[in-house]
Amino acid sequence: MTTWFIVMLVLFGGLKIVVSSLPTSVVESFVSRFELHPQLNGEAVTVTIDGNRLADEDKLQIIDYFNEAIFLEKYYFPPEGSETPLIIDTKRGKNDVRFWVYSYNDHVDVVKQYKRKVVAYSLRSKSLQNHSMLVMGEVV
Repeated sequence: MTTWFIVMLVLFGGLKIVVSSLPTSVVESFVSRFELHPQLNGEAVTVTIDGNRLADEDKLQIIDYFNEAIFLEKYYFPPEGSETPLIIDTKRGKNDVRFWVYSYNDHVDVVKQYKRKVVAYSLRSKSLQNHSMLVMGEVV
């Protein structure tokens, strides 16, 4: 009985050491699967306003602002947008992900749709909150 206890203790101790010392890249890839507000890559993204695609320069600027935005809170039901949203389409793995971005004076509402799930949350980004910047962008 004590032999099995010692063997199991050594095995669990070894497992604990392996799990607690995983490389940073492995931990980041695991955590990124569950991120609510992901970092977007400019190559695999399309940005549209009123059905019109933005030029590459403006698209990269919007993506940069989106990536730098500060997460405020998660909503448990999607808010109603009163304006025309900025639509960001991207692909995460095999799944298509669509973001609807609604700008207000004090915050930015984002509705994220992936697979069959819809999640809404709020961001703070002075650049995205400035709606005139979004409308003035060149449309391709």
